[in-house]
Amino acid sequence: MPAPELSSRQLRAFTALAEQRNFTRAAQTCHLSQPAFSALIRTLEETLGARLFDRDTRSVQLTPEGRLFEPSARRLLDDMQGAIGDLADHAQRRKGRVSVAALPSLAAGRLPAILAEFMQAWPGITVELHDALSDACIAQLRSHQADFALAATGAGAAAASDLRGRKLCDDRFHLVCRKDHPLASAARLTARQLAPWPFIQMARNSSVRQSLDAALHPLRLNAVFEVEHLATVMGLVEAGIGISVVPELTLFHFQRETLVTRPLPLPGLTRTIYLVQRREGSLSVAAQTLHDLILERLGTPA
Repeated sequence: MPAPELSSRQLRAFTALAEQRNFTRAAQTCHLSQPAFSALIRTLEETLGARLFDRDTRSVQLTPEGRLFEPSARRLLDDMQGAIGDLADHAQRRKGRVSVAALPSLAAGRLPAILAEFMQAWPGITVELHDALSDACIAQLRSHQADFALAATGAGAAAASDLRGRKLCDDRFHLVCRKDHPLASAARLTARQLAPWPFIQMARNSSVRQSLDAALHPLRLNAVFEVEHLATVMGLVEAGIGISVVPELTLFHFQRETLVTRPLPLPGLTRTIYLVQRREGSLSVAAQTLHDLILERLGTPA
């Protein structure tokens, strides 16, 4: 037999009468007329199939069944009010949680200022940041570890059947070398000028490496190191071991007196950064708020 359905109005009426022991005062507490209040109590008793109050001309008392029901009724009301209050806190952004997966270049570069702005505006919202390469960002998005991702996914992945991507920006590439390197002062830069020099490559699964390989194909670079982190690239280039090519969003790593960065205007050498989310399901209020702030601060017009 299914459990009876109770309304919050019935529960509030019951607890008010249990406290006041008087129909007139209890009805006033609930802002109801006495006939409407009495009908509410009668309907509650009919729904539960038990008499909850003994009434006479002088007083109202809880029956044994009423005393049994009272703690449960109060607990149900508290749970209901707590759930409504918690939902209101989330809807008004007093509480919440948002998880973002982002390329390391964004997570260390332009994103922190946006996160600081968001956290100052909404201090009750917890923010999680996962800094990872593009493939890992998309994997975290698909596994629901992240609400959305900032990744250089390429147009194909951004338009995958289970994902939708919004373009944030185009990230163009720069040569980075020591100030005393011949390329630092070359009149113009071409792909063939890069080929003879010792070159510091990023890992093959990075969007930096994939963009560079696609733009330079079939030209082969003289790679002497293949590394995972841009800080390592900076150290090796500063030591004079080789040159490298990195995206504009990463140039903060290379702001050293000993180094020079120069735009590298090669056809097709760019990567597009997308804000990617799952096609199915909507974002929470907290996640949507951060999503919109990132678009406002980093995005290009639709």
